[in-house]
Amino acid sequence: MNLNNLKLLLVDDDADIVEFLSYNLKNEGFNIYKAYNGVEALKIASNINPQVVILDIMMPEMDGIETCVRMREIPSMKNSLILFFSARGEDYSVIAGYEAGGDDYIQKPIKPKVLVSRLKAMLRRFDNEEPESSNPSSNLIRFENLTIQPDRHLIVCNDREYQLPRKEFKLLTLLTSRPSRVFTRNEIFDHLWGSENGVSDRTIDVYVRKLRERIGDDKIVTVKGVGYKFAE
Repeated sequence: MNLNNLKLLLVDDDADIVEFLSYNLKNEGFNIYKAYNGVEALKIASNINPQVVILDIMMPEMDGIETCVRMREIPSMKNSLILFFSARGEDYSVIAGYEAGGDDYIQKPIKPKVLVSRLKAMLRRFDNEEPESSNPSSNLIRFENLTIQPDRHLIVCNDREYQLPRKEFKLLTLLTSRPSRVFTRNEIFDHLWGSENGVSDRTIDVYVRKLRERIGDDKIVTVKGVGYKFAE
């Protein structure tokens, strides 16, 4: 993993935090870009297409949630890693971040070494998730009214095409890897977040709900007290 090639956009209205984290992240090899509000961040993101964004939630002009939603609308940022950074730790704030398309949530204050460690762990998992095949038709997964194209994080359901965020797509491919098999919430959590701490258990429900909005309620079945399964 060559960090020198990675563009990291750091967005926070607190200039002291931006400068402090920028210094430490630069020392680790990240190519740092800075913004101090959501409007400025969108302009920079549109120009540089960062692979990683660390985004504060509470900001003037445009908050981090809206900024994330708009970043995900930029085609080249569909698979960028977006981490929310906030002093607020309430469940609703965390869930709003994931619903907006965030990949992770880091609560302030955090030590630079811990932040770097989290980033590197996420990037290693991202590398492992990259598709091996360069032939788009060679690894299609097909079900009735649903086709999954792993190398593009794309699905076609009832003739409608959707490009899914990384974790939403990862959940779908897990459930469809063994149709009718019930995956427990712990298995889903481990598959999506590994050993990361600080992720609310309710975020699994967020991703299930978003998938159901795309492929239908009947495809993902809730097994009460256990978990979820994909129904062919």
